[in-house]
Amino acid sequence: MVIFADADAFLDWFAALDGVFDAPPPEGDPVDLLAHGLQCADVLRARHPADLGLHLAGLVHDIGHATGDGPDHARAGADAVRPLFGDRVADLVGLHVQAKRYLAATEAYELSPASELSLGRQGAAMTRAEIEAFEARPGSADAVALRRADEAAKEVGRAVPGLATWAPRVRDYVRTR
Repeated sequence: MVIFADADAFLDWFAALDGVFDAPPPEGDPVDLLAHGLQCADVLRARHPADLGLHLAGLVHDIGHATGDGPDHARAGADAVRPLFGDRVADLVGLHVQAKRYLAATEAYELSPASELSLGRQGAAMTRAEIEAFEARPGSADAVALRRADEAAKEVGRAVPGLATWAPRVRDYVRTR
């Protein structure tokens, strides 16, 4: 399991995700993990400007693909970020796949081709009982917001603020949480 000693160690590790993809095509997203995280954080910043924890969950939500901790990237990512970012960010990271399953079951939710392929492996659309349990969980609405941003953050070449813009926010969040 990857454990980050501090915010700077995390930022160095995260910067190295430039050129690292979640899976090879056609199963993987068309953007690397760094670009995807930056795009997702930027989408959440625009949609929920006052919620830095949600922005940072968007930034880090897919790092479980790169930690080497098994096939459940949401759980691996949550476990990796919990010591540094705390429970809320980790819980949102851990719920983002469940939020995809929830949206697939509750609305006409357009998924990227890679997300369509992975949905079946991740449990497919939720059952009625799973929907009710998900909706009762604290943070489920924020997890859905994260998931919507996740799907909107897969554009090759999209211009968004870089990691240097997010670094002070990461440091401040980690220091004050």
